[in-house]
Amino acid sequence: MSAHDTNKTEASATARERMDAGLWYDANNDAELAAERLRAKNLCFEFNTTRPSDAEKLAELQAQILPHAAADVEVCAPLQVDYGYNVVVGEATFFNHGTYLMDGARITIGSHCYFGPSYGFYTASHPKLARDRNRGFELASPITIGDDVWFGGDVTVLPGVTIGPGAIIGAGSVVTRDVPPMCIAAANPCRVIRELTENDGLTNEELGI
Repeated sequence: MSAHDTNKTEASATARERMDAGLWYDANNDAELAAERLRAKNLCFEFNTTRPSDAEKLAELQAQILPHAAADVEVCAPLQVDYGYNVVVGEATFFNHGTYLMDGARITIGSHCYFGPSYGFYTASHPKLARDRNRGFELASPITIGDDVWFGGDVTVLPGVTIGPGAIIGAGSVVTRDVPPMCIAAANPCRVIRELTENDGLTNEELGI
């Protein structure tokens, strides 16, 4: 396919197709995407206003909101997503209160991850010049989280970031770039403080076993 043909294909693509392809897309004025976001908001509203004791209803709603999450993923209300279908979550991951997954692009979260309260994963970027930004365009970049990652409270993860397995992200961090595996990282902007070692492990005596 020539560059000319590629440009024609991109020009004729729907906003949803452009979003999925990582291209600039009309996020605010496209009827299809607006309808999908409204569906997600309605489901989240119902989830967030369901009694915690109604475990069966919560499980049904969670499966509709996050269809690609493992069955044993636990989410505490309130939860908010843009679409929900762009989120993939591995087994035994726990989300504390106040989750916002802005999933214009794929958000992939591994198994056995722990999230403190009040955090956001933001895949969307906006044009730098107001004349373009005000037309409603966005660019969505994926976020990838490895297995066994622990997030403190009030953490923000920005578009395109990858966090390696076993990392710890300190409370209040704003993660603007990739974080390697098995390290402690914190601050705004988030930076590596040190690597994790076997010396960080607990003894059986400390655990009371």
